[in-house]
Amino acid sequence: MKNNMPSQRQLRMGEQVRHVLSDTLRRGKFHDVSLMESAHMLSINEVRMTPDLKNAKAYVSILGDTDLTEVLAGMNLASTYFQKELNNKLDSKFTPRVMFVQDTSQEAVNRLERIFDNLPKSDAE
Repeated sequence: MKNNMPSQRQLRMGEQVRHVLSDTLRRGKFHDVSLMESAHMLSINEVRMTPDLKNAKAYVSILGDTDLTEVLAGMNLASTYFQKELNNKLDSKFTPRVMFVQDTSQEAVNRLERIFDNLPKSDAE
């Protein structure tokens, strides 16, 4: 694959997985209390699939100032529950194993905005 860009198949499957995971979070039927309490504040922003579609990395963010570390640990412990949901909802040869990680893309955007705001202004403005 050129430039390590994902294939259309990976992108399509990643989006399907994202929808199923988001729907599962929205229903919020978990044994982990911290996960159940925070599920409504979580967002699955992106899911990246491996080329063989057997593994997925789900990028998660949370609203507010809540620490995501404990919630991510709960999500990864409940990964078999998420995998069962994927198996029931996806029409796929393999059910991907999902690993949940913190989405830091918004932090990167904020950092770039601060850098651009601090650049010296040109005289043309």
